[in-house]
Amino acid sequence: MNEHDRQWLDSVRPGKWRNPLPAPRYHLVVLGGGTAGLVAAAGAAAVGARVALVEKHRLGGDCLNAGCVPSKALIRAARAAHAVRTAREFGVGAPEVLSVDFARVMKRMRQVRAELSPHDSAQRFRDLGVDIFFGEGRFAASDKVLVEGQVLRFARAVIATGARAAIPAVPGLKDVPFLTNETLFSLAGLPRRFAVLGAGPIGCEMAQTFARLGAEVFLIESAHGVLPKEDRDAAARVQDALVRDGVKLLCCGRDLRVGRAAHGLVLDLESHGRTVHLEVDHLLVATGRAPDLEGLNLETAGIEYDRNGVRVNDFLQTTNPRVYACGDVCSRHRFTHAADSMARLVVRNALFPGRSRVSSLLIPHCTYTSPELAHVGLTPAEARERGIPVETFTVPFSQVDRAVLDGETEGFTRVHVFRGTDRIAGATVVAPHAGELISELTLAMRQGIRLRALARVIHPYPSCAESIRKLGDLYLATRLTPFVRALLRAWFRWL
Repeated sequence: MNEHDRQWLDSVRPGKWRNPLPAPRYHLVVLGGGTAGLVAAAGAAAVGARVALVEKHRLGGDCLNAGCVPSKALIRAARAAHAVRTAREFGVGAPEVLSVDFARVMKRMRQVRAELSPHDSAQRFRDLGVDIFFGEGRFAASDKVLVEGQVLRFARAVIATGARAAIPAVPGLKDVPFLTNETLFSLAGLPRRFAVLGAGPIGCEMAQTFARLGAEVFLIESAHGVLPKEDRDAAARVQDALVRDGVKLLCCGRDLRVGRAAHGLVLDLESHGRTVHLEVDHLLVATGRAPDLEGLNLETAGIEYDRNGVRVNDFLQTTNPRVYACGDVCSRHRFTHAADSMARLVVRNALFPGRSRVSSLLIPHCTYTSPELAHVGLTPAEARERGIPVETFTVPFSQVDRAVLDGETEGFTRVHVFRGTDRIAGATVVAPHAGELISELTLAMRQGIRLRALARVIHPYPSCAESIRKLGDLYLATRLTPFVRALLRAWFRWL
């Protein structure tokens, strides 16, 4: 505990907090104080509803406490280390041996988290008019929630309890100490040898980050390659970057077993037909997320659920018409921005005669490796599964002046259009700031702006966003069919 930890905890779980006396009846009771729950509570309070928010741990959820905020702070430090290592490529003097002060890296992470914590604080939400109850909330009836012996009656409720790390059934894993995102950011020292299980977004981000900070990193994945749900060309660019940064990739990993070693853990597995024996200081388990439904007593309220989370309809309403759900607890889109958007939809549908559909949301996502990988809409694989024919246009960053100037040409911008049209079905960007670039394409898809229109958008020169205009140019080039060319020749003969 340092001053930053104390500031953070004073915001999200004040030590001297006393739960208020419940109101006779709430318009909305929110279970869960992560992004989805906080947005729902703030939105409902803003329009005058009586709102109660129940949180069993800390306000802010994974995003602030053990997810987006601390991980991106570490990623920024790792990018700084990489910039120093590669400075000589640009004619800038740099030390032969890079020194990373991991304690200072972690201190900065805690400082940034503390600085951001007031936005999610109990005091802020109390000032907004929300009654904050800390403790384990569970349904006591179809219209009642019980927390710390107090009964909260409601007209409507929202389940927004999020998700937690999914732990795979690996022999020996439950018998050894391992890390998840919930404990990773409490490390006191940089591991000398570090293993990461799972090459999804979290696994890839943290594998590259710890490698750049100086650890020897082993990334273990049961599938072939990294980011198995992404465009394969895009994932291959990220994989090349990970390997270049020193990550030792053990994909197609089979028969993993974990045990204790004298000074850490021992891992045995088979990768591409060869037996691998590793001794590491720490193991990070990053094999996905599981909805957090523990202790909610959903059956009492007539709420159905399964291994994927709470069952909801397209309006995010559960099988109890009084109760809605949003965020990671009911969605396959387990992102902070998705939880935010779903919470706004729930406020409209739960408190007003709203019929907003979750299927209408267009949700991009980004993996914050270097380069970043961002995507929105359909992938070619999803289009094939649905029988939707698409055409693909790609602009490599080797053809984009800004990327050449920055020495970052390994990525590309790619769009898929419905065949025979220039209506955008999906897009993928692999670039240092792909998470920013994808927004222009998301807006185009959301507003029905077609690819030919993007060819007329003027971007500052030089910028990587020029790749989007170039995509439009590629599409327009396909319109020069032999017939059109013949018409043009006739026109110019006349002219």
